[in-house]
Amino acid sequence: MLLNPPQIEAVTAPSKNILVIAGAGSGKTRVLVERMAYLMRDHGLSPHALLAVTFTNKAAREMRERLEKAVGRSLYSMWVGTFHGLAHRFLRTHWKDAGLSEQFLILDSDDQNRMLKRLIAANNLDDAKFKPRAVASFINGCKDEGQRHHHLQTGRDYYNDTLIHLYTAYDEQCRAQNLVDFGELLFRTFETLRDNQSLKDHYQDRFRHLLIDEFQDTNTIQYAWIRLLASPKTAVMAVGDDDQSIYGWRGAKIENIHRFAKDFAPISTIRLEQNYRSTEVILRAANAVISNNPDRLGKELWTERGTGDLISLYAAFNEQDEARFVANRINASIDQGRRYSDLAILYRSNAQSRVLEDALLRAAIPYRIYGGQRFYERLEIKNALMYLRLIQNRFDDTAFERVINVPPRGIGEKTIDHIRTDARDEGSGLWEAANRLTTADGLSSRAKSAVASFITLIETMDQKALDLDLFELARLVIDTAGLIAHHGSEKGERGQTRIDNLNELVSACRAFEPEDDEASVLLQFLSQASLDAGDTQADPDADAVQLMTLHSAKGLEFQDVFLVGAEEELFPHRMSMDSAGGLEEERRLAYVGVTRAMSHLTVTYAESRRLNGREHYGILSRFIKEIPEDCIEEVRLESQISRPFGASSFGAAPAFRPQRHPRVKNWDDSVDYGIGFGIGSRVDHGLFGEGTVVDFEGSGPQLKVKVKFDDGDAKWLVAQYAKLVQLG
Repeated sequence: MLLNPPQIEAVTAPSKNILVIAGAGSGKTRVLVERMAYLMRDHGLSPHALLAVTFTNKAAREMRERLEKAVGRSLYSMWVGTFHGLAHRFLRTHWKDAGLSEQFLILDSDDQNRMLKRLIAANNLDDAKFKPRAVASFINGCKDEGQRHHHLQTGRDYYNDTLIHLYTAYDEQCRAQNLVDFGELLFRTFETLRDNQSLKDHYQDRFRHLLIDEFQDTNTIQYAWIRLLASPKTAVMAVGDDDQSIYGWRGAKIENIHRFAKDFAPISTIRLEQNYRSTEVILRAANAVISNNPDRLGKELWTERGTGDLISLYAAFNEQDEARFVANRINASIDQGRRYSDLAILYRSNAQSRVLEDALLRAAIPYRIYGGQRFYERLEIKNALMYLRLIQNRFDDTAFERVINVPPRGIGEKTIDHIRTDARDEGSGLWEAANRLTTADGLSSRAKSAVASFITLIETMDQKALDLDLFELARLVIDTAGLIAHHGSEKGERGQTRIDNLNELVSACRAFEPEDDEASVLLQFLSQASLDAGDTQADPDADAVQLMTLHSAKGLEFQDVFLVGAEEELFPHRMSMDSAGGLEEERRLAYVGVTRAMSHLTVTYAESRRLNGREHYGILSRFIKEIPEDCIEEVRLESQISRPFGASSFGAAPAFRPQRHPRVKNWDDSVDYGIGFGIGSRVDHGLFGEGTVVDFEGSGPQLKVKVKFDDGDAKWLVAQYAKLVQLG
C-alpha cells in the first residue's frame, strides 16, 4: 500500500522537531518505521544515531522487525524499545556512573511488595492501615514525578510522614541490596544524565533523531528524560493522539503533548487523518463524540472504505437480557461467515464480564478475557468466596489458610505454621487446631487473641447467615470481613475495579436460582461458582471472542465490536463525573471504543441493572446521545426489524423505563409513584435547580428520589419534603 500525502510528508520531513497527530487506524507505526528507514537509506544515517521509544515490548519488537525488513539487515544493537527497556540498557552500560554495582538486579512488583511488607512489620506499623501495595503505589508515583524522599514535605500528618519514612527505608534497602525497581530504572537514568555533563553530551551528540510513539501517554519523568536527551541539534518526532489519552489514572500527562509545541519550538505539525480501519459511519460517530471535548489539537478522521452499516443500538431490559442479546448476535455473525476472533465485547468495568461470561458459556461460545482473568478467578472474588466456603464448611482447610489473615489481622506465617503442625499432630483440620491453640500453649498472647478474633468473626457471620438471603450473606461477609476497605485501598482504577467486582458478586448472589429447594442455597452457589471457574477460557491462539475493558482495547481492532453498558454512571463511570477532566478522559475512552470497530459496531445499554447489589435504572450514556441520529438504528427484537434511531414512535413505556434520546419526541416514561413523575422525568427544585430523576428508593412517607442536577451533582431527596416540580 502506497503512503498517502501526509504520511509521505512525515516520512520525508527535514531534520527538525515534528509533532505527528496520528488518528486511530491512520498507520502511525508504518510512518515511524518508514521514517527511520528513510533516514538510514536515503540520508545514510547510522542506525546508532536513532533512538525510538514505544510503550510495550510487543510494539517495540514489531517496530524492530518491520524496520529490519524495510532496510534488509539486522538491527539488533539499535536503540529501539520501551522507556524501561532502554533505561535498563543505559544503566547496564553506565552502572558505575549511576552509583550501582555491575551485578544490580531488577525488583519486580511482587518482590517490591514483599520487601515493603517486611519494612512495615519491622517498623511495628499496622499493616491494615499501611498496606504494601498502597505504599508501593505511593513510592512509584513519587518516582514517576521525579521526587526522591528528601524532596517531600514532612510535618503534614502522621500518615504522610510515615509513607515518606517507609520510602526512605525502602530506598536504603534497595541501595544496600543493589536492587532497582521499575520506577527507579528511568529515574536513575534521568539523574545520571542530568548530573554527568560528559555522558549527556555524548548521548546528545550520538542520537540525532528521537522518535517517540504514543506521546500522549508519557508521564512527568519520561517527558523530562526526552527533553534531557534532546539538544538543539536533535530532531524529535513526537507521534501521538491527544484524543486517545486514556491513562491519566496511572500517571500519563495529556499536557505533555500540548506542551511539545512550546518546549520544542519551532515545530512542524502533521495530521494523519485518513483512517484505514473503519467505515464512514463509525468514523462520523467517533468524530461527533470527541468533538465535545475542549482544547483538542484537532483532526477529523475520514476513510475510503465506504459508508458501511449503521450502528446498532439495543435497549435491554436488564443485564441478563443484554448478555443474551450479545450471545445471539455473535451466533448470527458466525452463521454469516465471521470467525469468533473477528468479534470483541468491550466494557467499562471488569465487573461487567460476569454476566457476559455466563451467557457465552451457556451458548457454548468460546471466549477469552484479554489481559485479565475470568470473574471467579479474580483475587478479590476468590477471597470473598473462601469466606463463604468457610461459613459453609469449617473443615475447608484451603479456605481457612487463604483468609485467616486477609485482610491482615496480625496472624503471621509463624502462627499459621503452629496451627498446621498442631493439626498434623492431632490428625484434625486447621479450624479445630486453631480453636485448640487459643487456650493451649504454643502461641503468644497476641497471636492467640488474633486467632480467637478470626474464629469469632466466622462464627458470628455463620449465626447471622441463618436469617439472611444469599445476597445478604455475601454483603455481610464483604462488609464485616473488611474486603471493600482492603481491596479498595489500591491506587486509582485498580482499587475501584476490585470494589466493583465485589459488588458484582452480591448481584450474582441475588440473581442465583437454586436447582434443588431442599439443598443449601449457599452450597449450590459455591458449587456453581467452582464449575464456572473450572470452565477454562480459550487458548490464546484459539478462535475465540475477545472480552476486554475499554482501556485494554487501545491499539486493537476487530471486524465487529459490541460496546456494552452504555449508561450514565457506568459509562461515563460515576467516579469520573465530578470533574471536567474526568469526563473528558471518559469521552476519549468512548472514542477509543468506537474506533476499534472495522465493519460493525453494536451498542447496548440496560434499562435496569444491578449495581452495588441493588437495582439501578439506567439512562442512555451522553456519549451515545452525541452520535448523529442518522448513524444509528435501534434494534427492535419484538418485531425482528431495525429502524433508524429517532425515526419511529416507541409507544408507551413499561414501568421504570429510562429516558430515551432527547430527540425522540413520542416517548412517555412517566411512572406513577403518587408524586406524578418517574425515572427520566425532568424536575425543578427550589434550591438546587433543574435536573433528571434517575432513581427511587423506599415507599410511602419514606420514598426518596435521586435527582441528577444539571450542575453535575446527584442528590437523594425525601419526596414529601423536596417539593419537586415536574417540567414539560
